[in-house]
Amino acid sequence: MDSKYGVPTVAIHTNAFEKVVQSVTQIHGMPQARYTFVPQPVMGKTAEQLRAYVDGKSPISGRPVMQEVIEGLTRPAEGDRVKEIKFERSTPRLVDADAEENLHRLFLDNNWTDKLPIILPTEEKVAEMLAHTSRKPAEVAGHLRSNQFRQHWEFTVEKVAVNAVMAGARPEYFPVILALAASGVSARGSTTSSMAAMAVVNGPIRLEIKMNAGTGALAPYNHANATIGRAYGLLSQNLQGGSVPGVTYMGSMGNNYAYNSITFPENEERSPWEPFHVQQGFRPTDSTVSVFSGCRSTAYTLGIREKHWREHVRNMLRGMDPHIPPVFVLDPITARQFIDRGGFTKKDALIDWIYETARMPASEFWDYQLVQNYLYPRATFGEEPWASKLKAAPDEMIQMYRREDIHVVVVGGETNGYWRIIGASYAKTVSVDDWR
Repeated sequence: MDSKYGVPTVAIHTNAFEKVVQSVTQIHGMPQARYTFVPQPVMGKTAEQLRAYVDGKSPISGRPVMQEVIEGLTRPAEGDRVKEIKFERSTPRLVDADAEENLHRLFLDNNWTDKLPIILPTEEKVAEMLAHTSRKPAEVAGHLRSNQFRQHWEFTVEKVAVNAVMAGARPEYFPVILALAASGVSARGSTTSSMAAMAVVNGPIRLEIKMNAGTGALAPYNHANATIGRAYGLLSQNLQGGSVPGVTYMGSMGNNYAYNSITFPENEERSPWEPFHVQQGFRPTDSTVSVFSGCRSTAYTLGIREKHWREHVRNMLRGMDPHIPPVFVLDPITARQFIDRGGFTKKDALIDWIYETARMPASEFWDYQLVQNYLYPRATFGEEPWASKLKAAPDEMIQMYRREDIHVVVVGGETNGYWRIIGASYAKTVSVDDWR
């Protein structure tokens, strides 16, 4: 409003975001942006309590909040408020030689790790990693940022290799890691909801590098699964400009999924349906990695019963927040049960049924906080299907999700028919072959 339209504006933030606000305004060349702070939290407070925030004093400056608002709207700007600011984004290619223990401490203290031990990225190890791609070390591999309010950071193939070494990945995994880096989707998003990412690998590369799509696929028992996912997280935090709690990471609780980014291959051989990447327009012989964001919620159960399976699945869907769509992660046993019990011989037929089943009253849907935060504004601007849902009568049953946002992936070793629904938003599928 202020910089684009010239309308004087004062932003009101809670004090938990002090460092973030200062950082973002600096990055965007607005060091004199006008803002004030009120206490945290606002959730769960009465109207009277919130009014007291506004009528009270800023917990940061100690001055009356409304005084800072009025001054921000009326006082002249001191100099040019929108300034071009350049940041030094380059780092030395090599650190100074030192004892191994000291180098580990250096990486830890500089927030270059996920706080677990790393493999030190020596020139020799990085060169071994780079030998598994035809891309040049100085070639730009991609761009990342922690959220839409920050600028993208650009990084090279060599920098991705550094993070792959740190994660303990083997050189033959490198094309998959490069594809993840090139996705532009950060595994270290900064949202307060503490989301993580999910990566699903398809095609021949799964077998070539011996990824595990069977028993324990989502657990820490396979080297490729574990280190590819860890490399995705490390490169995300290091190549997007950092991921520091309170500054560039604001996840209120954090998310343990972030250690591995839920990385696994689809069990194509045991799936009764076409692979996920084929649904996205790739050939079965293509090697790909598909990236999902927003992972923070999971519902699970054992199999689907003959009598009430429809009700059971409906209950699971109703237990998910309707802002984040569902990914059905099915053991092959359960995938076949959906065919035997529901007749879903095509994956699209199962997705159609999920879309029709995931319903709730309109008034209940619009009362969800995340729906209010993110979907309500889009509905008021006429964006479909949200605009039509907003017009629905309070008791009218409406779809919780868009049909195109619902996905199904098959993985597991068939030790039992356990399966889960993971709340996750599909972002894109990237060719691994392009990065060989």
